Amino acid sequence: MPATITAPKPRPLPDESVDPVPELQLELPPPPPLLAVRTSPVRPRVAPAPVAENNADRPEAPVIAPQMSDAEASAARQQMTSSLNEAEKNLARSQGKTLNATQSDLATKIKQFIGDAQSASREGDWTRARSLATKAQVLSEELASSL
Repeated sequence: MPATITAPKPRPLPDESVDPVPELQLELPPPPPLLAVRTSPVRPRVAPAPVAENNADRPEAPVIAPQMSDAEASAARQQMTSSLNEAEKNLARSQGKTLNATQSDLATKIKQFIGDAQSASREGDWTRARSLATKAQVLSEELASSL
């Protein structure tokens, strides 16, 4: 038979030892007035564009490209051409196939990189053209492996 432990009952305190709870009154300042709420965003202040009197006098903005020797430019041109050919070959493999959303997005990016690389090569920026063509090639290899 388990032993039962009984806690002693608390004794009530005599009335004279109990302090009455004082009544507290809180004094709060009145709430601030409501703020006006805008229903439309604040219009930005934009300075008017300067009026160009004669644009024919302005020279075309220069293209900033690293200086390359003829050998470096030739190597960059060859690498760009090789990468573009590979990217276009891999992209052609996807033609006529049903592509999922990821593959379709890859194909769009590849086409964009190819176009940008061709544009850069027409401008003579072989470093940028090579870089863009390499990006197109890498993405096209990823697309080809997912088909």
